[in-house]
Amino acid sequence: MKKVSDILPYFLLNLKEFYPDNEIKSFAYITIKYFFDMSKSDTIINSEKKLEDMEIIEIKSTISSLKRYEPIQYVFMETEFYGNSFFSISGSLIPRPETEELVDWIIKDNKGTKKHYLDIGTGSGCIIISLSKHLNGSFTGIDVSYDALRVSVANNDRNETDVYFDKFDILKHDLPEGKNILDDSIFYEYDVIVSNPPYVLNSEKEQMSDNVLKWEPHLALFVPDEDPLLFYREIAEKSSKALNPDGLLYFEINEKFGKKIVKLLEDFGFVNIELKKDINDKDRMVKAVWK
Repeated sequence: MKKVSDILPYFLLNLKEFYPDNEIKSFAYITIKYFFDMSKSDTIINSEKKLEDMEIIEIKSTISSLKRYEPIQYVFMETEFYGNSFFSISGSLIPRPETEELVDWIIKDNKGTKKHYLDIGTGSGCIIISLSKHLNGSFTGIDVSYDALRVSVANNDRNETDVYFDKFDILKHDLPEGKNILDDSIFYEYDVIVSNPPYVLNSEKEQMSDNVLKWEPHLALFVPDEDPLLFYREIAEKSSKALNPDGLLYFEINEKFGKKIVKLLEDFGFVNIELKKDINDKDRMVKAVWK
């Protein structure tokens, strides 16, 4: 490996026993972008560019990490979400493309209004930070994990947004007050609550790849098979006390439980419930109105 054009073949050769070719190619181009700030087309134009010794060492180190199934977002400690860059380390879940669809739905529904927003189980903060960049109002994110909150606070600084983050256990307490960082005002009811809670069944672990199971926080992923709607039930019940009239509740969901979650929301008194499919035609999002 001596020049830019050697990088992709080197990745394919060294990772072929670990990942499919299309994923390896993606890793290679992400690595090239990270170290050389080159797009895919730039690699063609600069194919003969000589690699420095330190660059070769860094590329080999990246491949070693990938052989351990470390997610490439953790290798480079960053990821893209909804057009913005976020820190991504092992204490917080890596944002998924379907979550961008949820964010897009919320933005389209609430554009041009000024509201109080709450993100439950905020993780890296990608949802609430993205909302704050496109909507008007006050924005609060809560999570039970200190590790996740350290990442979300760092992402708040990185994206120069004004989101208030706090540690909170949704299973133990009613929802906390929100805070507007811009004027330090406190409020006790919300207009929009969103959550992408744990929804993968423990029994589904065996279907998941090592780069998820070995690295991403299980606290943010898995729920007991005997109570898969645990977080949805708790959040729905507590949101019914904390939402203003006509307030909106949004969930990302496990496709297996769409109809059950709709029924659960109906039982708590929510109305105008909408079950929405993602780009892969799977039931992935729910919106409900509190009256």
